[in-house]
Amino acid sequence: MRIGVPKEIKNHEYRVGLTPESAAECVRHGHQVTVQANAGMGIGATDDDYRTAGATIADTPDEIFASADMIVKVKEPQANERKMLREGQILYTYLHLAPDPEQAKDLMASGAACIAYETVTGPGGGLPLLKPMSQVAGRLSVQAGATALETPNGGRGVLLGGVPGVLPARVLIIGGGVVGFNAAQMATGLGARVTILDRNPDVLERLASHFESRAATSFASRMNLEAELVQADLVIGAVLIPGAAAPKLVTRQHLSTMKSGAVLVDVAIDQGGCFETSKATTHEDPTFTVDGVVHYCVANMPGAVARTSTYALNNVTLPHALSIADLGWKDALRANAHLRAGLNVADGKLTHPAVIESVDGPSTTAEDVLKMS
Repeated sequence: MRIGVPKEIKNHEYRVGLTPESAAECVRHGHQVTVQANAGMGIGATDDDYRTAGATIADTPDEIFASADMIVKVKEPQANERKMLREGQILYTYLHLAPDPEQAKDLMASGAACIAYETVTGPGGGLPLLKPMSQVAGRLSVQAGATALETPNGGRGVLLGGVPGVLPARVLIIGGGVVGFNAAQMATGLGARVTILDRNPDVLERLASHFESRAATSFASRMNLEAELVQADLVIGAVLIPGAAAPKLVTRQHLSTMKSGAVLVDVAIDQGGCFETSKATTHEDPTFTVDGVVHYCVANMPGAVARTSTYALNNVTLPHALSIADLGWKDALRANAHLRAGLNVADGKLTHPAVIESVDGPSTTAEDVLKMS
């Protein structure tokens, strides 16, 4: 199979779909890999590194999209990239379609088979292709929040860990999944006073057992949320409904009850955000303020640590990429129900239940596309 890796063009996105090591694995499986010139510079990988791995280098994205059977990316294709997709082509990347109907419409019109990292499931449950980026984003959320809390950045001027004689900051984490757990690890490590809200008793028990007295846990009722928001210096939104738009848990009305200069970090922004006042921002201009509350809503947070993120991502995406290339996408999906869960668009139709619920358009099931009885 001909595998194409274009350079990411989203604002301040430095990750790349395949590392040189991953490209070499694909070549060893007998596939042709073409990488756009300078696609790997953000992770310190040169064009010569890819040539050594057996890949060829193309000067433009047009060459990549025109020749490749499968496009391997990191972020969702931007509008001009979507125009280059064609019928029968495979797109393998993060998509986050639920809050992005324009992208969904373009992907359906392209006729491509679109497999989304974020909805591929795992044998033990969970979302293994999303997990490493959730780990990175959870840890980064605390770093970003700590920076946003600094006075020159519009924050309250509070140091997360405090100093002797001065209380540390209060950090509220909404959601105790992978993002929330990793955020809590960072925040407790810095000495902050941490509270984690979640609705799943098993999650709360696991968190309480792990963090013991270093973090408090509480059921995510409306009353508990509102009580914690009043006290919080930093709030991290870590809510995920796989494939679906994130629920709006913090409303604009809530902002009036919060401390002036408090910070909201919306890690769910890829799925539309879990704060009513959220809007996607970039690493170039990461924050904005509403009613005295600073919002950090960067939609590709892991791109800030591109090398760590790319290698962590490739560890989990490469096996499926090889399966798709070795078997063809239909046979690969027939053989693996977990990979089949990643199919979001095929034959001009939406195929993932959560996306279908959020986006208008013709729909079917992955099983029907694959003609599985």
